[in-house]
Amino acid sequence: MPTQKAEAEWKGNLAEGSGRLKVGSGAFDGPYSFKSRFEAGQSATNPEELIGAAHAGCFTMALTAQLSRAGITPKRIHTGATVKLEKVGDGFSITKIELETEADIPGIDGATFQRHALDAKQNCPVSKALAGTEIHLSATLL
Repeated sequence: MPTQKAEAEWKGNLAEGSGRLKVGSGAFDGPYSFKSRFEAGQSATNPEELIGAAHAGCFTMALTAQLSRAGITPKRIHTGATVKLEKVGDGFSITKIELETEADIPGIDGATFQRHALDAKQNCPVSKALAGTEIHLSATLL
């Protein structure tokens, strides 16, 4: 299995400085800042947003893998992730991640879908890496 790489660079102090986040594949290279992390409406990214994208992507692939092993092919699966960053004590922590997925899967009943979705949530590598964080799942079969 390949090893994935990413990098970050920061210039200046925390409040007025800024940086860039870059993934090894070159698929993403973008700015981040204190404001993009702690203020709404900023055009730069932040670590929590990237964790959300990684978690949504990993979960969706894990759910697809679960279904594929069962001989089921989804038409479409869409997952959103909401990552909550809160002040805890003297620092900050990611306290919760909400995964919300909708799937169009012909020929599957709701109970089977929920079983596969829950298994994917528990076993995707990103969920495992974030095991210390409360993770909720809302899964809707269309």
